[in-house]
Amino acid sequence: MASNPSTRKKRRPRQLELTYRTWGGRRKGAGRKKTSGATPHRKRPPLASRHPVHITLSVDPNLPHEGLRRPDLSACIEDCLREIRRGAGAGAGAGAGSAAPSTPKNRGGAGARTDFRVVHYSIQRHHLHLVVEAANREALSRGMQGLTIRVAKRINKVLGRRGKVFIHRYFETVVKSARQARNVLSYVLLNTQRHLAQSGQRCEPGWIDPCSSGRYFDGWRGFRVRPPPDEEPTVSEPHTWILSTGWRRFGLVSLDAVPGGRVRRSKKV
Repeated sequence: MASNPSTRKKRRPRQLELTYRTWGGRRKGAGRKKTSGATPHRKRPPLASRHPVHITLSVDPNLPHEGLRRPDLSACIEDCLREIRRGAGAGAGAGAGSAAPSTPKNRGGAGARTDFRVVHYSIQRHHLHLVVEAANREALSRGMQGLTIRVAKRINKVLGRRGKVFIHRYFETVVKSARQARNVLSYVLLNTQRHLAQSGQRCEPGWIDPCSSGRYFDGWRGFRVRPPPDEEPTVSEPHTWILSTGWRRFGLVSLDAVPGGRVRRSKKV
């Protein structure tokens, strides 16, 4: 039997909400995607010229197995460092203990800078350590930008590839004390020994990593370096007191030291 339409319960009407499309503001899925292990894109604090900086650059893991330590790739990096050094040397009229010149660029060479210097470095398979000096934050940013672009172009040309070489924003540690500077120098110049020790290996006594600035370092304990006389240096002399003099108050660096704490029991290689 059909029900009487007049006795049915009437449904109360419901007001529908209208969603208007807007521009700007916070929206789901908008913005830069988070990348695991990457340095956050936050504004970096101001930098004083008296403070050196320890820089770490990570590279694409899809590079050849030897990575940056492959002879032709490490040669590319060192050639770029020499070009940076030539630009920094153009403004070296000030004394060794003075701050970097304030001139942003030396027009005598393409891309040459007089307010940015690479003092030490260590080339590893998939990362690069640098100890640099800069007149200020802008000089550091521009100097690193120029160096990374130059290195990436050279490496891509050698490998016949395209795309990024340095996959993340560089990580930095500002060196503010002489003790910290001494630890940073040991960590960077002995970085290969550190990685070998972590895998249970060790180097011959007195071995200096050829893919580092150790052959130009005059702070080894009981050892005096003799760079090849016909070889153009890859690094600049330090201008800051911390890197030129201050760190020596805490002792010279031993070639047999292994920075970085506990390691596995070593076997000679």
